Parts: sequence; structure tokens; C-alpha cells
Amino acid sequence: MIRTGKLSVALPPKEAFRLFTPLGEREWVDHWEPHFPDPVEDDSAPGTVFQTTGHGGTTTWVVVDREPGRRVRYARIAQGTAGTVEVVLDEAEGGSEVTVTYELTALTEDARPELAGFAEHYPEFLREWHDAIARIT
Repeated sequence: MIRTGKLSVALPPKEAFRLFTPLGEREWVDHWEPHFPDPVEDDSAPGTVFQTTGHGGTTTWVVVDREPGRRVRYARIAQGTAGTVEVVLDEAEGGSEVTVTYELTALTEDARPELAGFAEHYPEFLREWHDAIARIT
């Protein structure tokens, strides 16, 4: 399953980038508390590993690569799914246009319906991101 969508952020890309890092997401995602098994100086450095809890389980994330202020890509493994999440920030009038791509695979038959539901409601999911970020910017 691949889903891509866009949202706008009222900050230029170099400032908005922090909102899509593990620690920066705490500013706008309720109950987002990344746990780092090893201490980190830069939470968006490639190779950084962290975990989050929610939706009935633990998700393990790895920063795959990034261009500071422009793009970050994560690998993620969660309850029966695995894949990548990429966030790309481009200059736009009034701030940034943010493109978010989830590329996920169901690892079990039980995960297929949940993944299908996520795909179906992806536009609403990104609208929630937009609204939450707009409240803090």
C-alpha cells in the first residue's frame, strides 16, 4: 500500500522540518513520546532508533536518511505492518507544502483490514496533521 498526500504548514521548510522529527512531533501529536534506547544528540540523524506506543502496541522507527530542513525518511515496524514514511518539505507561499508518503506492507493476514482502513482514510489522517500543526504555528 502506498499513499501520498499533501498539507500546508505556515512556516518555511527549514523551520517546519523540526515538526517532523521524533522530538518535534511532541509539539503537535497527542501522546507522542518517543523512547530512544540509546542517547541521541540529533534525533533526526540517519540510523537513529526510537519507539512509540499507541494504537494497542509499540512501533519501532529507524531514521533511514534525511536532508536537514528538506526531507526525512523513516522505516517503521508496527503491529503486523512494516514500511517507510517519507516527509518532504517544499517552499510555498505562506510557508511550506509538505508531502507525506506512507509505503506499508501487511506482514500478517490479520493486519490487512487495518492497513486497508488506513489507506481508505488517509486524506482525513493528513487533515488531522494539518489541523494539529496549524494550532501551534
